[in-house]
Amino acid sequence: MADRPLTSGTETGAIRDLPSRGRVTCRGFIESVTIVPVQEAPAFSAIVTDVDKYDPTAGPAPAGATGRDRVRLIWLGRRRVPGIAAGTQLRFEGMVAERDGIATIFNPRYEIIARQEH
Repeated sequence: MADRPLTSGTETGAIRDLPSRGRVTCRGFIESVTIVPVQEAPAFSAIVTDVDKYDPTAGPAPAGATGRDRVRLIWLGRRRVPGIAAGTQLRFEGMVAERDGIATIFNPRYEIIARQEH
């Protein structure tokens, strides 16, 4: 939730270094979002990576990128999450678990990190 500050703890470095299970605090860039059809239960998900593919100065994704270089954030019961869009940088916290071959965090706490204008 964006209205409460994240707990002060050690922030994990790269997303690929996330453990298979446990509480994590990490940061990354939203690569894509998925909005489910109205007929399905409300859920909003976003794929987060270490590389900002919308920033031409960020460079390419690491060679051999796999599902471990990404984390899926899922907000259950919501069709939209304000401020969460492709290209947004955020810091997030939650319990990570493996789901469908990708690290997944349900209902993470998050903070949007503002970008400086050039």
